Amino acid sequence: MSANLINMLMEATWQTIYMVVVSAMLGTLGGLPIGVFLACSQKGELLSAPWVNKVLGIIVNATRSVPFIILVVAIIPFTRIVAGTSIGTTAAIVPLTIAAVPFIARLIENAIREVDSGLIEAARSMGATPMQIIRKVLIPEALSGITLGLTLAVVSLLGYSAMVGAVGGEGLGDLGIRYGYQRFMPEVMGLVVLILIVLVQLVQTIGEWIARRVDKRAPSNRGA
Repeated sequence: MSANLINMLMEATWQTIYMVVVSAMLGTLGGLPIGVFLACSQKGELLSAPWVNKVLGIIVNATRSVPFIILVVAIIPFTRIVAGTSIGTTAAIVPLTIAAVPFIARLIENAIREVDSGLIEAARSMGATPMQIIRKVLIPEALSGITLGLTLAVVSLLGYSAMVGAVGGEGLGDLGIRYGYQRFMPEVMGLVVLILIVLVQLVQTIGEWIARRVDKRAPSNRGA
C-alpha cells in the first residue's frame, strides 16, 4: 500500500468523522426539543397542544420520508446559502443535519414515551411543573433509551456520509467512488468499507456502554 493511499484514507476518515460529529451534534440540538415536545404534547399530556403536535408530526414524517440522496440534491440552493457552496465536507453537513433532526426527534420521542407514567403522576402530585417533570423525571429516566437512539442516529449518519460522496461531498464515500469505482481500484473500495465497519462497531460499542452506565433501571450494570 502506497504512502499516498494511506494519506488519502486518513484524510477521508477524518473528513467523515468531522461530518458525522458536527451533524450529530446539530441534529441533537434540533431533534431533542422536537422529540420532547412530540412526546409531551398530545391531548391531556404535560404540554397539551394536540393540533401543534399533529402538524409537527406530519412535518417530521414528511422529512423522514424523503430518500437521503434526493434530499441532498433538492436542498442544494439552501446548502449554498448556508455553507457558501454545495460541495465539500462543510456543505455536506447541511443535508446530514436536516436528515438527522427528524430522525433523532422520533427516537427521543419513543424513548421518553417508555418512561413509566406513574413517575409522572407522582411528580405531579408533589406539585412539580411540566418543565420540572421533563427536566428532572422524563429526560433522566429516558437517558439510556435516548443514548441508544443517538447511537443509532450516528450509525445512520455514517452511512449517509458515504452517500454524499456521490454528489460532491468528501470523506470515505467520495474516496470509494472516485478511486474504488471510477478508477477500478477494488482494494480502495475494500479499505473504505472496512473503515466504515470499524467506525460503526466503535460507535455502537461506546453507545451501548454509555447507555448501561446511565440506565437508572439497572444499577448493577454500571460496573459492567
